Amino acid sequence: MAEVKRMTQTAIVKELAETTGVNNKVSKHYMETLATLAVRETKKNGVFILPGIGRLVRADRKARVGRNPATGEAIKIPAKKVVKFRIAKSVKDAIVPPKAATKKK
Repeated sequence: MAEVKRMTQTAIVKELAETTGVNNKVSKHYMETLATLAVRETKKNGVFILPGIGRLVRADRKARVGRNPATGEAIKIPAKKVVKFRIAKSVKDAIVPPKAATKKK
């Protein structure tokens, strides 16, 4: 199977610079600022929206009882905060088109 070629940060910076007509340094600074802003806002408000792409959301997980897979012993898993990224519906539909609804007779 062919190896999938992923875009690196350098490739993204270069693409942004070419598309917007600025130099690579400005483009890289923009990306770093956006990342910093996303972290800061998610910490402060619990959500950061990237219009047209999705949203970064902080969620609280409750404490629960789990099992040690090796021994089967019940263990307590403490409550914690996690970060999730929710994809915008328009992006999801563009990448993976929804199946056509089938008619029932």
